[in-house]
Amino acid sequence: MAITLDQTIGQKQRSWLATILGGQTFWVLIAVILACIFLSMTTDSFATSKNIYNITRNVTFVAIIALGMTLVIITGGIDLSVGSVLCLCSMVLAVVMHAGYSIEIGIAASIGTALVVGAFNGLLIAYLGFPPFVVTLGMLSIARSLAMVASNNTVVFQFGPDHDKLLALGGGAWFFGIANPVLYMVVLALLTGFVLRWTKFGRYVFAIGGNEHAATLTGVPVQVIKVVVYMISALSAGVAGIIQTGWLGAVTTNIGAGMELQVIAAAVIGGANLAGGVGTAFGALIGAALIEVIRNSLGLLGINAFWQGSFIGGAIVLAVLFDRIRNLRRDE
Repeated sequence: MAITLDQTIGQKQRSWLATILGGQTFWVLIAVILACIFLSMTTDSFATSKNIYNITRNVTFVAIIALGMTLVIITGGIDLSVGSVLCLCSMVLAVVMHAGYSIEIGIAASIGTALVVGAFNGLLIAYLGFPPFVVTLGMLSIARSLAMVASNNTVVFQFGPDHDKLLALGGGAWFFGIANPVLYMVVLALLTGFVLRWTKFGRYVFAIGGNEHAATLTGVPVQVIKVVVYMISALSAGVAGIIQTGWLGAVTTNIGAGMELQVIAAAVIGGANLAGGVGTAFGALIGAALIEVIRNSLGLLGINAFWQGSFIGGAIVLAVLFDRIRNLRRDE
């Protein structure tokens, strides 16, 4: 029987709607919206401009690193070192600027450090076959140790002649009162989304996560792509470290401690599959937003902040369960 044009359009529309409704990111977004509505109705301080400003600014640090982590997870890998890399890059920036160098040199040194760390991780994983868990777990300890050595385990809060420029970079609001970190996050998310959706590199990343052996047989430069992905992950941590240094106005060697768990949680909650092959930039932002709303709501509702890990862990389990159920239904 011939299919009419109207029937074809209707099938495409239903398919598009089914894709949206079946996506984990959509339901996490709904959860964020419902949580915001609930908190706005039950508390007097959630919907205030000051609190919204703090939420949007705080979410950026996890979200920016989650963008890089999403690429790693799509390839089927993991990066446990991002919190320590953030600390190391922040400390390199602070120490270089404290020594009297300009902010440009400090940022270049920080970014260079991130790329070297990412390349080291990627080379061991891609070319020597080391498990990503082992390599990045080792780098978690190495990077924080190097940060302690660089600063002699002291707090750095004076950033030389460009001190005010750094504070404005991370703590300012240059456009329409929007916090600078939020603008950086949006730009980086759009860039990451474009790369994943429209470039050959993005297709290669998904191909490796979907079936690495098949990707190799079809000519995908698997090893090179893996190295680049881990460099991007470390770079995202370095960028977040630079921004957070400007926001805090000081750097300690415990900055970023435990952040890798929040970043992985944001990526997974946002729809990235730890088995590889699935993930979006938008999902990383939504996952980070849910984590920050949870963290913010605990204090507003008078709940002990120690429950934060339980709520976030529960969200991860639910996200993985949701993905598992969806895969089982697809197989049937």
